[in-house]
Amino acid sequence: MVRRERQRGIRERACHRLGAAVKVIFENCYLTKEEIRFVADIAGEIRPDFIKTSTGFGTSGALEEDVRLMKETVGAAVAVKAAGGIRTLQSFRSMTEAGAARIGTSNSVAILKEFEAAEAKT
Repeated sequence: MVRRERQRGIRERACHRLGAAVKVIFENCYLTKEEIRFVADIAGEIRPDFIKTSTGFGTSGALEEDVRLMKETVGAAVAVKAAGGIRTLQSFRSMTEAGAARIGTSNSVAILKEFEAAEAKT
């Protein structure tokens, strides 16, 4: 517990004082659901600004069920960023509905165009 308190203090002093956000990347494709929950529990105690599903360079990207598990575990204390494999408006919406506050995608222009087309139909 002392170590986690010290880590939280480092976050406050070293990062936030300088205007930097703290992000912890899980790389969920290599973790079991139990390991994701375990790491998210630790994140809930340390409270980085957000936790992220993957770097986008692992064997798979963000999964809706993982985003939901991460968000349910950390609650309102920590934001979740879904990254990797989010290429469509539907996958974007699925991730935000599961609890992602941030989305990492290299396909943002296509997603925005898809959104604009959908909005024009309504």
